[in-house]
Amino acid sequence: MPPRAYWKGYLKLSLVSCPIALYPATTSVEKIRFHMINTETGNRLKQQMIDSETGDVVEGDQKGRGYELSKGKSVAIDKDELDAIQVESTHTIDIDSFVPATEIDKRYLDNPYYLTPSGKEGADAFAVIRDAMKDKDRVALARIVLSNREHIIAIEPLGKGLLGTTLRYPYELRDEDDYFDNIKSPRISKDMIELASHILDSKASHFDPSKFKDEYENALKAMVKRKAAGKPMKAPERAEKRDNVVSLMDALRGSLKGKAPAKRRTRSRSSHPAKKAARSTARHRKAG
Repeated sequence: MPPRAYWKGYLKLSLVSCPIALYPATTSVEKIRFHMINTETGNRLKQQMIDSETGDVVEGDQKGRGYELSKGKSVAIDKDELDAIQVESTHTIDIDSFVPATEIDKRYLDNPYYLTPSGKEGADAFAVIRDAMKDKDRVALARIVLSNREHIIAIEPLGKGLLGTTLRYPYELRDEDDYFDNIKSPRISKDMIELASHILDSKASHFDPSKFKDEYENALKAMVKRKAAGKPMKAPERAEKRDNVVSLMDALRGSLKGKAPAKRRTRSRSSHPAKKAARSTARHRKAG
C-alpha cells in the first residue's frame, strides 16, 4: 500500500490530460535521528519562537512570513498575498517540450518523484503519454507547483509509471569557474596516464546500488542498540595514519599490483655522526 499522495492534479500533453498522483521517490525514515533532551530527566525539549528584540515568546497566531529588505527592516507577506500570485501550474503539469536525456546537466537534478494515474478514468491517457515517450526516448519538461514554489520537472518513463525529477534553476547553481580556474595543469607523463587507465580497467563494474553500505549509519544503529542494552561502549580502532612520502609513479604501480608501494626512507639526523665516524675510522686504517 503506497503512502498518501504528496500532490494530486493533472498531467497534460496538448489536448490530452489525465489525473495523476505524485509520491516522493526517496525516504529518510530508516535513518537514525536524534532529539534534544534534558540529560537530567531524559525528557524531550521543546523549541519556542522568541522575538529577537524584545525576548518575548511569540505564539502561533502571531507568526508570519517576512522578507528582510535590510538589516532590522522586513516587509510582512501574508497568505492571501501569496495565493494571489499562484501560477496556472498549481494543479496541472503541462508538458512544454521534450528533450534528449543526455542533454540534461546532472547538476540540475534535484528531487525524484513517482507519477501514477489517479483513478481508472485516466489510465488510458496516462499509458498513451508514457508509451509515446518510450518510443521517442525523450524526457518531458514541464512545470509544477510544490510547497507554493514553481519548479521545472523532468518526466520520463519508469516501468509501468513515470519518474519525475524536479530541476534546479540556473541561479541556484554556482559557476564551476570560480572553483576550477586556480587548478594547476602539471605535466603528467604518458606512462602515468596509462597506469591509471589500467587501474580503472581493473575496477570496471556496473552500477549496483544494492552494494551501497552506509557505514556511519550502521555504526550509529549498533551504538544505540548497545547502549540501550546497557553494554559497555567500545572505541573503534583507528587505522594507522601513513605520513611517509610515496612517489606518484610508485603509488600507481603498487595500485596496479594490488599492494602498497614501498615507503621512501628519509635519513635520520642522528645517524649522521655514526656514518661520519665510520668513514673517519676507514680513512685511518688506510693511512696506517
